[in-house]
This record gives sequence, C-alpha cells and structure tokens, in this order.
Amino acid sequence: MCGIAGILYRSVQRPLNRQSLMTMGGAVSHRGPDADGYWIEPGIGLVHRRLSIIDLEGGDQPIGNEDGSVQIVFNGEIYNYRELRASLEAKGHRFATQSDTEVLVHLYEEEGAALVERLRGMFAFALWDRSKRRLVLARDRLGIKPLYLHRNRDMLVFGSELKAILACPDVARAVDSEALEDYLTFGMIPGSKSILKGIEKLPPGHVLEVGPESLDRSPKRYWQLRFEPDRDPGPDEWVERIREKLDESVRLHLIADVPVGAFLSGGLDSGVIVAMASKALTEPLQTFSIGFREESFSELPYARQTAERYGTQHTEEVVTPDAVELLEELAHYFDEPFADPSAVPTYLVSRMASQSVKVVLSGDGGDEAFGGYARYAHDLKESTLREWLPGWFRHAVLGPLGNRWPKADWLPRPLRAKTLLTNVAMEADQAYANTLSQCRMPLRRRLIARDLVTSLNGHDPGRLVVDAFASAPRGDALGGMIAADVATVLPDDFLVKVDRASMAHGLEVRPPLLDHQLLELAATIPSDWKIREGTTKWIFKRAFNHVLPPSVASRPKHGFDVPIDDWLRGPLREMIEDTVLDPHARVGGLIDQEMARRIYRAHLSGTGRHGQTLWSLLVLARWADRYLGSNVKLVTKS
Repeated sequence: MCGIAGILYRSVQRPLNRQSLMTMGGAVSHRGPDADGYWIEPGIGLVHRRLSIIDLEGGDQPIGNEDGSVQIVFNGEIYNYRELRASLEAKGHRFATQSDTEVLVHLYEEEGAALVERLRGMFAFALWDRSKRRLVLARDRLGIKPLYLHRNRDMLVFGSELKAILACPDVARAVDSEALEDYLTFGMIPGSKSILKGIEKLPPGHVLEVGPESLDRSPKRYWQLRFEPDRDPGPDEWVERIREKLDESVRLHLIADVPVGAFLSGGLDSGVIVAMASKALTEPLQTFSIGFREESFSELPYARQTAERYGTQHTEEVVTPDAVELLEELAHYFDEPFADPSAVPTYLVSRMASQSVKVVLSGDGGDEAFGGYARYAHDLKESTLREWLPGWFRHAVLGPLGNRWPKADWLPRPLRAKTLLTNVAMEADQAYANTLSQCRMPLRRRLIARDLVTSLNGHDPGRLVVDAFASAPRGDALGGMIAADVATVLPDDFLVKVDRASMAHGLEVRPPLLDHQLLELAATIPSDWKIREGTTKWIFKRAFNHVLPPSVASRPKHGFDVPIDDWLRGPLREMIEDTVLDPHARVGGLIDQEMARRIYRAHLSGTGRHGQTLWSLLVLARWADRYLGSNVKLVTKS
C-alpha cells in the first residue's frame, strides 16, 4: 500500500521542479513510510511513497519496462498477479522483480489501458507511456483506493490524497457550494466532486487516458455491477457457491511477505473473515477490536468469543469521549469534511493494529453484497406499502401530510411518522435517497449560510442515489438500494473512512468481501434470498452461521455506532460551542450559525435529536479551521 502523486504539463518541454514533487510526496508520506522514488523528464513527473508488503527488497517504484519507456507508480495490491505474470512470461516478457507492480507494466504493453479489466484487487495507479506521450490513470472497481485530480489549461496534477495536490503551489483553493450541500446531506461528499472546486475524484471503475494535448479528456467506465438474478439454483447451491468464492477470496487476500492480521468487530462479517483466515493459516491470526465504555454500543464481548473460538492473538481497546480530541488529526488525514463518527474508532483500531502488523483483513462489503443493513428491510416494507396504495393517494394525501407532520423526536416512536409518510409518497429511488439523507430539507438549506443558498439553484444531492438506483432491474427495490450504496455510500463513506484511518498509520486494510468476482456472484442472487421474511442477509447467514459462536451468529446487526448524541450533551459541549457557534469561527462563512444554535438547544433539551447533524457541523468547523486560511475563497458557484 502506498501513496502516489505527479504532474503532467501541457508543454512537453517544461522542466519539472524536483522539490515540488518531493513536497507532494511528503504530503502523503504516512501512506508509504518505507521508501520514496521519482521519475522526472521534461513535461512529466511521478512520485511514489512505499509501504513494503510484497517483494520487500525489489519492489521500489517507479517501476519500468526493459527500456524504461513505460513507468508506473501504483497504490494497492493485485491478488492475481502471479497468474498474470506466468502468462506474460510465456509470451516472452522478462521481469526484474517479484512485485505485483511490475506485472502491470508488461500487461500494459500487451493490452494498453484495457489491462484494468484483467486485474483482481484494489488499486490506483498512474502509468506514463513515453513513446505515445500518454498518461493512464486508473482506479479499482469499487473505489477501495483513492485518486484525486486537478486540471487546468496548463497541467494535470494527481495524488492519492487531496493534500498531495494542495502541496502543488499552482493549485488554487475555493469551496464548492454544491459539495458543501452534499456533505450536509450525507455526511460525506459522494461522486466525483471534492469539497474544493477544481479538484475531482477519479470515479471507481474508471480509467483516464490523457496526453499533453488532451488534458481535459473525460474518464471512461470499465466496470459496473450488473444485477441479473439467477433463479435456477436453490438455497443449498447458493450456499456452496458463496462459501467457495469467499474462501478463494480470503486466501488471495492473505498473500503477503509480512504478517497479516484482521479487524474483529464482534459481528457476522468480520467473524466469518477471521474464521476463514484462521483455517487458511498455520500460525494464530492476530485480531484487533475496539469497544466503548457505554455497554449498549460495545461489541467487545462478542469479539472475544470469536477470538477464543479460533485461538487468535487478540488485542482490544476502549474508546472514551476524550478520543474526540483526535478531530484535529482526522481533519488532517481526511482532507475533506467527513462526518461518519465511526472514523474515530476506526482510526484508533488502525493505530493499535499498526503496532503489530502491516496488513489486516476487514469485513467491509458484506452488507452491500448480501443485503445486511436494517434500512434495507425497513425500506422494503415501505415498498410493499407503496405498491398497495394508489399513486394519486400517495401523492395527493400522504405527500402533503408528510410535509406537515411534525419532526418531534420527543414523541413515542410509533407517532414519529414524518419520514414514513414522506417516503411512501415518493417513488422507491427518491425514497431511498431520502433514507440516506442525514440532514433533510428544509433544515439543510436553513443551515447553509444565506448568501450561499442562491448559488445552489436547483442542485439535488439525491440525484446520484436516484441514478445509481436505476441500474438495478425495475421493481427490484433491494437491488436498487444495493446499487445506490455501491455507487455512493461504499466508496465515499465506508472505504474513505477505512483508507484514511488506516493509512494514517501505514497500515494496509484488505476487504475480501469486496472482491469484485464475489460481488458479481452476489449480484446474481435473487433479492428474496438476501432478505427473507424480514431477516437480513438470510443466504449469507445460512452459509456461515455454523462457523461462529451461537451468540454471535444469532444477534442482530449492530454496526460501528458511536454514542454521539450523549457525547454532544456532555463532553463535547464546550468544543461545539467554541468551534461551531462562536461568532468569530471560520465556519461562520459556510453555515447559518443562528440556525445551528437553535438545533443545538433543541438537542440539549431533548426536544430534538440532531446528533448527526451537529457532529457534521463540528467536523466541518474543524476542517475549516485547518484548510481555510484568510486568503481562501470560501464559496464559489458550481
């Protein structure tokens, strides 16, 4: 796992400033603390920071072909590199190292940019072809590894993290107001935007080929998850197929020249990964868990049971409210405002694991593959209700009623019907976008600084969710929800969280459940085998419940929840008052502080539950303090 960065100039003779490249590489040195390397020639410069996992002695980058005309900097792991290498050697290619990175250079010589279609793994890379004066940038299918871009008329700058691009002196900073609304909506910024205008993310499953004369070329998609249910196999056959494919994936993800450990949450997915990895290894697996003082949020007892069953070398830690003092560090490593509270325990468990290993397996991806989230089952019930009710009644009666229904968190739960009425009045795709929204209209627009709202015009943050939902077969509500999550929440929330939190400590996290072949298999499983009679992840539990302790296998999904509501009423009160509500706070240029005070008072009094929104504002304030200096333009129209 590594950090990459580089510059391509429009002028093919423009000299590269080595110091600028070194500064860009230094900005992501935490991603690759073991070595650095550079490739510089007129008009192009590549930089690499290495975390040594495979071929410890010979895998330094950039790596080139025999005559040096093709050079690559690479971040990730290719799990089928041995198979690819064997086929390339049979065609006459000669290798100087044992690394997976060198395979990409020779595979490019055979197949050009289409090489990405042969790769099984997680990756982001930049490949320079001197003879064609072509730069190829690519990102893995699911977006496990990040890649940011900045383009203007004179150059293209890229980097594993936004901070590498900001280290380039020619890149201006200006906040994108649409991205700001997206952030308040979802707690992260989905899609190709970043919080700063002019800096974009290469989307997952895309490749970009540019040259000095074509810096503005658009990326091309090379992969999209297809939902094509196969109803021929019965449950027993599906169980065997899932077991076989996941066993293969876990074994591939264990390939390394350093010890491999595992995160163990106490839930189903990480427990299954630990069980299968333990079976594949001859030595005890090292496992790492995080819990909370608040017992209702802590899964440590269940993690211990799984660890004991498989005889792992288990380490655990308890998160306390003072851990939020890490917000300053998180703002640095995440670069953009990122309001998933579980970033705190993820950062801490990564720090703990990095003291013992360089690589860990995780259980990320199981819920998206097999229908594990409680919101899926909940929204399926809404879909059933939506089908029973006439369209005119939903639109003419339930819609207006939902708009008028009070958002009263102090009412008994059965009477909190606002979201239900609103969702049932909508179509399934729009309803799911509403479900994913953490801060909904009209509150969201009221929280944005008033002089910014006019720049938003008709911007709709839910559009990305709706578009992704449509990639599933019509009438398959669960398929639509999974497709939306794979396109938005997974790459821009969960995978960002794990990547930044782990790479801050030079730790590589590998998710076997996100092997693209496993996901393609799961996408052919009919939705009614994934959620059956209200039971989430039904087929996956049937396949693997036997490998876990009974109390772990039978418990409902917990999630990596953090007691933010309580912390905001107690230990975090002084922090939010100083950084969000202070009239001199820099975040005051982005939000309406009076509205923020109103929801803060409601949260303290218990007449409203605004914990997630207040956390989003707190993270935004910390980010603004770090990244928005006095010379930064706060707002720009998109």
